[in-house]
Amino acid sequence: MSRAAPKPVPLSKAQGRRLWLHAQRLDTAEPFGAGPEATRLAIEHLGYVQIDTINVIERCHHHILYSRIPSYERAHLHQAQSLDKSVFEYWTHALSYVPTRDLRFFRLAMKQRLIAPNRWYGSVTRQDLRRVVTRIRKNGALTIRDIDDDVLVEKEHPWAARKPSKRALQLAFYAGALTVSQRAGMLKTYEMMERHFGWEKGPKPASESEVRDYILDRALRAQGVVSLDSICYMDAPRKKAIRTLIERRVRRGELVPLAIEGAGKTEHWAAPEALAVDHQPADRAHLLSPFDPLVIQRKRLQLFFDYEHRFEAYVPKEKRVFGYFALPVLVGDEIVAVLDLKTDRAARELRLQQWTWLARGRRRELRRRVEELDRFERFQLA
Repeated sequence: MSRAAPKPVPLSKAQGRRLWLHAQRLDTAEPFGAGPEATRLAIEHLGYVQIDTINVIERCHHHILYSRIPSYERAHLHQAQSLDKSVFEYWTHALSYVPTRDLRFFRLAMKQRLIAPNRWYGSVTRQDLRRVVTRIRKNGALTIRDIDDDVLVEKEHPWAARKPSKRALQLAFYAGALTVSQRAGMLKTYEMMERHFGWEKGPKPASESEVRDYILDRALRAQGVVSLDSICYMDAPRKKAIRTLIERRVRRGELVPLAIEGAGKTEHWAAPEALAVDHQPADRAHLLSPFDPLVIQRKRLQLFFDYEHRFEAYVPKEKRVFGYFALPVLVGDEIVAVLDLKTDRAARELRLQQWTWLARGRRRELRRRVEELDRFERFQLA
């Protein structure tokens, strides 16, 4: 006789968001310590840190790390990627920095990319791929700027590469033959993966079953409270298998089903040990990147914080509400304001384009707290 499914445990929004903030380590002064080692620890805990090209203020990978490492320096990420080799670049829901210790969980995806590349690489031939990989193997690491023997072609899409060799480089990267050994801004240096990591033989690819366990464990660690949507963000094909895995863990008592206030029919779960501690709101303020793990999943953010974030960089100016590059301001466990900022690097100043208050009352107190974020300007202009 099968055991009856456990009844969901009621959880308020406040409890849910505090669990999430704690899992994101936004409620602690220096959760990962300081110095270069903190960068590795932060990326290992979060599971990934998104990379983005937008440079209105500091790029999001640096911003996300700064939000959790007060003494963070950009050189620390370079050290982790290029010297210590404790992180590498690959695709999660977007291009991201990922812990090298987790690389085996991406090897299966790399193999699948080579067997069945997506439509962006339809024009790349095996000969193109072999040519760029052979060149790097023989002559060493290179950037796209080092390739001058390509004939430029018309773009098939506004974001598509115009050089066939660039597409071949990208496909070789996603297929795991090459890795990005370093970055200078957005300029990537490609190197043979085995040579970069000093492998005689690369790590054995994880099975699909192991990958599903990894994805679920990563979400539990970095989110505290999870749903199918939050676990499988931008990865809908895995939802059915992940649900089966969750149900198995619930039966074993390793996960607890939750009924989150205001979540309707959306199911949530947490590990029993996560629920054992009642985290209190931290007296801390953060100016968050729109690509921060706390912000990027918009529906989840709205559920727990009653705040609907709008990314308006591609919205016509007259239709913007918060501004071109709006950043939520987190104080304690509340998003109290949204600031539209722009770094004027020539004038060496951080310009406030628009300030939108969300919190009612307490504005004088909260304004003082927000203004304490002047260290953010120092970080921007360092």
